[in-house]
Amino acid sequence: MNETLKTLLTRRSIRKYKKQQITDTELKQILEAGTYAASARGLQPCTIVVVQDKETIAQLTAMNAAIMGVTSDTMYGAPTILIVLADMEKSRNAWSDGCLILGNLMTAAASLGVGSCWINRAKEEFESPEGKTLLRKWKLPEHLVGVGHCILGYADGEVPEAAPRKEGFITYIK
Repeated sequence: MNETLKTLLTRRSIRKYKKQQITDTELKQILEAGTYAASARGLQPCTIVVVQDKETIAQLTAMNAAIMGVTSDTMYGAPTILIVLADMEKSRNAWSDGCLILGNLMTAAASLGVGSCWINRAKEEFESPEGKTLLRKWKLPEHLVGVGHCILGYADGEVPEAAPRKEGFITYIK
């Protein structure tokens, strides 16, 4: 099996991270892979925000937990959060393009031995007044829509095994 397929088949969501930050080289390679995700009509209507400062991570975690209705760490202690934001004014396909970016980010991370997990609720976060304030602080347009968070770090513990694939996942029409 080639390395790409092996990475795709063995990547798992990591939900417990070491405090150690990923390297700048790893981050750069992961981000570059995200920028090369397919984009409808090549418009590239998304933005990736890199968050590594503890204060902003704590703020995003609290916002995310409040939306989810929990008090737990919804970012699982990850030392890096990549937020994918879609510009729906630039392309009606921006949301889907953002999903592809998140997939590329997670696959690239796995290929480098970096753990990742897609965390939802970015849409609700950046629709909120607090989210709009963050967008202004980051000098980004307030109309951007949160697609998701890709949390990154080194797994603290065993990487989980894949769950069995469901029956009927694939239907052939010949």
